[in-house]
Amino acid sequence: MATTTGPDRSNFVGPMPELDGYGVAQRSEWLDIDWQQHLRSHVVHGSRVNYVEMGEGSPVVLVHGLSGCWQNWLENIPHLARRHRVVALDLAGFGDSELPQEEISIPGYGRFVDAFLGEIGIEHATLVGNSMGGFISAETAISHPSRVDQLVLVSAAGLMRVGNRRATAIERVARLFHPAMAALFARREHLVRRPRARRWMLYGVARYPERLEPELVYEVASGAGKPGFLDALNAIANYDFRDRLPEIAVPTLIVWGRNDHVVPVSGATEYEQLIPNSRRVIFEDTGHVPMLERPARFNQLVEGFLAESA
Repeated sequence: MATTTGPDRSNFVGPMPELDGYGVAQRSEWLDIDWQQHLRSHVVHGSRVNYVEMGEGSPVVLVHGLSGCWQNWLENIPHLARRHRVVALDLAGFGDSELPQEEISIPGYGRFVDAFLGEIGIEHATLVGNSMGGFISAETAISHPSRVDQLVLVSAAGLMRVGNRRATAIERVARLFHPAMAALFARREHLVRRPRARRWMLYGVARYPERLEPELVYEVASGAGKPGFLDALNAIANYDFRDRLPEIAVPTLIVWGRNDHVVPVSGATEYEQLIPNSRRVIFEDTGHVPMLERPARFNQLVEGFLAESA
């Protein structure tokens, strides 16, 4: 069961034991959607950007993490689109989006998100970002505050100290591992049917990869091996905005997995301490991608936050 810290808002989370399951209990809604009907593309700062769009209402923009793609939000888009205009994009250099014209950096991605929203006619929106996407979403809220109404940081990167031994080790391993992972994931259609292979493919990312649907792992794995990976990894490791986080003025929800081995759960506490109008929710027995691991609880939590902050 997810546990909350911070102000007591029983009507915000609630016990709801039926939402505590890992993965999904029945066929996922996204499997029955013709996603080709929702795919869009637009040129931003000279590069073509791939994204999906669904629903009507106040805009919610979903921003994936390193080695991610818009498919990282498959379990969330249909639910949120019942009441909102939901946009999930491939960041420049990831998914099916082209590399950006400028050097990849976290501030650069903040400018990219700001320009992208302007190009597709969104004046301001709720940003929901996972891992590096959380880092970018927070940067956007700081540098382009008029674009952001609310902020949801999901296991967000950004607070690992520059030059920190752990950050340096992760960078070295990622540099060595990335080419091999790209080659392996090219064969993912044959691998995802095997629980042990799913566990290996998402080892350290999800708490129980073997419990995730093969179709979902297949789609998520399509984000591996993209040209923006190494430059984005450098950008994460070499940018520190800790002293600017108190500038974030919008309501902020911080969601983390207790068993996150990519960005430790201590990051949730630090974000809550540094962002004035924020609260954190910790999902027990959950890894780095709560929105995929416990989608029913995540969707209900975010929907409640959006309604409360409206």
